[in-house]
Amino acid sequence: MRRVPRGSEMEPPALQNPGRGQILTAHVNLLVRMSPRTLIFATVLALAWRGASGQTVTVVHNVNLRSDPSTEYPPIRLLTPSEPPLTLLEPVPESGYYHVKTSAGAEGYVWSRYVRVAATPSASPDTIRPGPGIDGSTSMAGCGDGLWEHVYHPSRLIVLQDCVTVTGEIVDATEGQAHHQPDGVRHEGDGDTHGWLKVDPQFADLINAGNTSDEGGNLVFEIVCHYKVTQPDAEAACVGFADHMTIPPVGAHVAITGTLVREKNHKQWNEIHPVSRVERR
Repeated sequence: MRRVPRGSEMEPPALQNPGRGQILTAHVNLLVRMSPRTLIFATVLALAWRGASGQTVTVVHNVNLRSDPSTEYPPIRLLTPSEPPLTLLEPVPESGYYHVKTSAGAEGYVWSRYVRVAATPSASPDTIRPGPGIDGSTSMAGCGDGLWEHVYHPSRLIVLQDCVTVTGEIVDATEGQAHHQPDGVRHEGDGDTHGWLKVDPQFADLINAGNTSDEGGNLVFEIVCHYKVTQPDAEAACVGFADHMTIPPVGAHVAITGTLVREKNHKQWNEIHPVSRVERR
């Protein structure tokens, strides 16, 4: 049995995570297949993201800092929740590990389940300052309420800002559909709402081409685990949790607080997902 340093995370076995050599070989093979133009663009994009992202990672559970994204080699050292915020170096976790840099300048990898990632740490809910975007995961900070642990398939979302508050009027997202719902929101198979918010003028920049073409020019809002889950692969996200938030009626002017994201699928519209609270104004 592998010995894990006292107080550290329970990570997956090394056999389930490729060593750095295997990963490097895969990367080299990929680079060889790239055209020179594509390679230059990819390199510039990666360097630009590293230099401009500013995303921070907070340790929430004792976790090992490792030299590669696996348990194959001994850890560099143990990080505790008292550790100063880490800097995120890559937007996508590798084999379940985030690539980070400590405040002392040491680079390494940490197991994603024991950290929280802030996409835009300097922004408050009342200030809309979307960041460059980071792939969603259950490790996202969100509004600090743990709701990202119940987001179905979170990597399908790009997190633009951790926590925002947007005001507007609730409009009927089911009007004209075969199954009109009395509460005015679509009941998704993953248990989430799919509601529409006609945003107030000061938030008009949140409406992109996808919102305009497919969502009636409205901002989508999704309250997770609000309805019964009927989609089998989404059941795990809502185990032990059910939302009981009251959704104001169509026509109500509200303030919706949650994470600002962009869908990778469909027409890549913007959403507030997950929603932390809805208040009438």
